[in-house]
Amino acid sequence: MAEGSFDYAPRTRTVFGEGCLSRIGELARELGFRRTLLVADPGIRATGYAERCQTTLRAAGIEVSTFHGFGANPTSPMVERGAEQAREQDVDSLIGLGGGSSLDCAKGINFIWSGGGSMRDYWGWAKLGEPSLPSIGIPTTAGTGSEAQSYALISDETTHVKMACGDPGVAFKVALLDPELTLTQPDSLTAVAGYDAVSHAVEAYVTTRRSALSDVFSRDAWRLLASHYERVLDHPTDRPARGAMLLGSHFAGIAIENGMLGATHACANPLSAHYGTDHGVAIAMMLPHVVSWNAAAADARYAELLAVVGLSSTHEPGVQLSRRLDTLARAGQLPRSLSAVGIPREDIPRLAEDAAQQWTGQFNPRAFDREGAQMLYERAYDS
Repeated sequence: MAEGSFDYAPRTRTVFGEGCLSRIGELARELGFRRTLLVADPGIRATGYAERCQTTLRAAGIEVSTFHGFGANPTSPMVERGAEQAREQDVDSLIGLGGGSSLDCAKGINFIWSGGGSMRDYWGWAKLGEPSLPSIGIPTTAGTGSEAQSYALISDETTHVKMACGDPGVAFKVALLDPELTLTQPDSLTAVAGYDAVSHAVEAYVTTRRSALSDVFSRDAWRLLASHYERVLDHPTDRPARGAMLLGSHFAGIAIENGMLGATHACANPLSAHYGTDHGVAIAMMLPHVVSWNAAAADARYAELLAVVGLSSTHEPGVQLSRRLDTLARAGQLPRSLSAVGIPREDIPRLAEDAAQQWTGQFNPRAFDREGAQMLYERAYDS
């Protein structure tokens, strides 16, 4: 049995199925929505999904305004502008539609609308202490699993550090998972977001915060993601594979909520903060190295993950899993070394200092510090 106690009360109802976006009006009415703010990134407008949502909501008698004024890594000022619009429209609810940026922005708006101030005031856990707006999360990518989490990742405007701001009150009341919405993802986004989801499953399965509960979700997330990642890249219109990826991403999000992450994310975040490296790309460069580095502390757990997808682990499971993860990164045509994306080697000591301060590093199965981070960056530099 996995280590760790837990206290589990699902905060989010999950509705999954092809075409279930059509239920948005019904679900919103059940939650008492009358005037809602639809938070959707600019790219979602081009897909027509935001318009479909608005039409269905208005047919259900719900007034809808929209907020699109944010980017891929929403900052505190962006969130504050969204909260100001929510107040001006006198909304009683929120809907996040899109990738992780849309979902995190919606949760961030909930923080500011409910408690005022800026996102820095909520950096950490349970600092809201105020009633919050009911909300629905609708992911259009299989990646972050943000719809299953009570944390919003909001970038500090000055330092670009991603602030993890969490509170039970901002968790979505409903997560609506419609695989059809992921069909319009560009291939590059499918690859990057999908690999991020894979990393969530792998990391959550070995953290020091894991439990029997998080194991259930991370193990099944890994099964779904590892078995279908290459399939959706080769056959983008395969709806069952798209559904498996979306559900796997969601399960991995639940695993994070209950088991946390590790050194991969601790090393990835400084790359994004200092160089604007896409989060999923940074993850792809670091995850195989972290897994092999963790082997001494987590080999038995890695052997279990290999068995889940039908791979034997008679010798060095961490190394075998690392190779499998590298194969997935190759399938996604993702950069696999720091040098490939132009990271200067002389910056590694500074990156290591930053990585050692990242929150997720403390949950890594092998003790993680500046020296460990530097070793991992060195391994990733020319791989």
